[in-house]
Amino acid sequence: MIDITMPRLSDTMEEGTIVAWHKKPGDAVSVGEILVDIETDKAMMEYEAYEAGTLVEILVDEGGVVTIGTPIARLDNGQSSAVPSASPIAATTSPAAPLEQSEAVTLTSPLVVETAEDAEHRIASPLVRKLAREHNLDLRQVRGSGPGGRIIRADLDGLLAAAEVEATRGPTMPLASGPLLDAKRGSREVPFTNVRRVIARRLGESARTVPHFYVTAVADVEELVQLRTNLNDQLVPLGKAKVSVNDMLIRACALALREHPLVNASYVSDASSTMMIHDRINVGIAVASTNGLVVPVITDADKKTVSELGIEARHLVTLAGSKGVSLDQMSGGTFTISNLGMFGVEEFTAIINPPEGAILAVGTTRREPVGVGDEILLRHRMRYTLSADHRIIDGALAAEFLQTLTGLLEHPLSLIV
Repeated sequence: MIDITMPRLSDTMEEGTIVAWHKKPGDAVSVGEILVDIETDKAMMEYEAYEAGTLVEILVDEGGVVTIGTPIARLDNGQSSAVPSASPIAATTSPAAPLEQSEAVTLTSPLVVETAEDAEHRIASPLVRKLAREHNLDLRQVRGSGPGGRIIRADLDGLLAAAEVEATRGPTMPLASGPLLDAKRGSREVPFTNVRRVIARRLGESARTVPHFYVTAVADVEELVQLRTNLNDQLVPLGKAKVSVNDMLIRACALALREHPLVNASYVSDASSTMMIHDRINVGIAVASTNGLVVPVITDADKKTVSELGIEARHLVTLAGSKGVSLDQMSGGTFTISNLGMFGVEEFTAIINPPEGAILAVGTTRREPVGVGDEILLRHRMRYTLSADHRIIDGALAAEFLQTLTGLLEHPLSLIV
């Protein structure tokens, strides 16, 4: 008999949410079978069984949030016959009440009289029942997609969306923090996903604990825009993917990091006498997905051509939008680019993505009047701001990095040769 514990599925994971069990008590489990879906701080993961046996008990129901190492189920692998039964772990999102006698399940009993309340517990997870109570949902309208027809959180999307629309038309349920003011504001509670909750915590910690400083530069990218146009005029007839300004920006950052390796670094800790310099240049691309901010990573970006970077970046962005990006594809970043130029943002500052030492916030490319010799011409210009960890990167180093980056963007032939 062994305990199956909440695994560590990423280097930054501290806790996980049970999304759906693929097995129920009494089911046989083989090595390599998908046992449970777990939501981490970065993605939804399928957790495989590493030992064969019979699933005896589920200790954390769907919707439960527990820390790494907490037992979530018990498996009988035939090596022990007498292990005291553990109590189910209460989900941090909704503390579990003691089981009534009518709710108890005896696996060895040949006859179990199932009440209506028992049936509800069988067909719907605790999180589903909680949401149904809060939004007055009729679970009889829902066809469960979980094991044995069990209703899981994803099955409620349609009903919750309809309830949300209805809530905007009528009185809202005030929050306990300030009912009168919240009623006046028309406030309503929207639950965080586990990913969003972890993002909020990590970025809050970064803003509070990392001494950020910001350096802004502007590049004349008229030649870069013209080069991109000429390249695409040749690529499209050949059936090849177009090159974007962002693809060339990734390439320029990677080459600038190669020239300034001390920017491609991480702070270790206050107790450490060393800093970490990364020999590989892995550039993260900040992507706003429906599940929150995710940062898929292009590894060895300095060794790839502009076209290769563009193909990989678009692939990762597509995966991030569909929640299909894996933990491996979001791990190992050494530097991040956050580009809001497509939204018309001129310039902004970004929060460093630990444990990286810097992040580049990129604004839109727009035509501006510029003095060229004795003439004033309209030329494309781009602004970007480097947020740097002042514990390992000083002002002069940040300025030198931006100087190199600006030179690469203003003389773009160096990006493709």
